Amino acid sequence: MGKGMPKGQHVFDSKVGGHDLMIHKEMGKFVAYIDSEKLDVFKSINDAKKAMTQFVKMAGGKKKR
Repeated sequence: MGKGMPKGQHVFDSKVGGHDLMIHKEMGKFVAYIDSEKLDVFKSINDAKKAMTQFVKMAGGKKKR
């Protein structure tokens, strides 16, 4: 993904396991991003948060540099 914020309203951001997590609201859906890469689209912000956290845990936590 290019630099800058994705489209939509920025509604959440956090860091988990060295990864930047954010959620944007687009057309009534919640789009989850990890390190500026789109993960998926969810019906609720809580579903998006849970999925991002699980993804980071499964991926091993710390991002490689």
